[in-house]
Amino acid sequence: MLAAMPAARFRIAPSILSADFARLGEEAGAVEAAGADLLHFDVMDNHYVPNLSIGPLVCASLRPRTRLAIDVHLMVKPVDRIVPEFAKAGANIISFHPEASEHVDRTIALIKECGCKAGLALNPATPLSHLDHTLAKLDLVLLMSVNPGFAGQQFIASVLPKIAEVRRRIAAASQTTGREVWLEVDGGVKADNIAEIARAGADTFVAGSAIFGSRDYANTIRDMRDRLAVV
Repeated sequence: MLAAMPAARFRIAPSILSADFARLGEEAGAVEAAGADLLHFDVMDNHYVPNLSIGPLVCASLRPRTRLAIDVHLMVKPVDRIVPEFAKAGANIISFHPEASEHVDRTIALIKECGCKAGLALNPATPLSHLDHTLAKLDLVLLMSVNPGFAGQQFIASVLPKIAEVRRRIAAASQTTGREVWLEVDGGVKADNIAEIARAGADTFVAGSAIFGSRDYANTIRDMRDRLAVV
């Protein structure tokens, strides 16, 4: 039985893109034991982004190995065909890029029909106008703080005001709908900048290299939480 979706003030989601692919099952178990809240899947198709990563079969193989909610970030185009496959494979959250969908509203509806939480992912240069007609239907907004495609990139500091603006929009929408919408940031997140990102308004943090590149996953996650505790 899966654990409930984490409701903590801040959530840390290690990205398995930076894990040892020869030991993915062990790596998933290790970050769960280290105190992670979610397991983040970066799915790339070498079409929408210039890299190729993992698909639904990997998700299905890891689903029995962890009780963590699986947070799938689809960097693929077209997107609709693969949504049901990831839902069937055990995904809990599925996010996609508006540029990858011919009908964004339809894709959001498809994700929910498949029993998953729906997220919209926005690249650093993608305008926030995509949220104008979708925010009320979303469970998560994923802001990329690097240009997607590769792990280990540096955080783009100019995304900080964008995070603050999305937080403002989420707060305004919640007054009307009463719904909780997570604000996730992905790209270059590490212990040194996680508090600054949280102060801008993020509540969910994808960290790949910062966690899987460290010698002690638990110590790294603990360090991140300690820095978040003072926000």
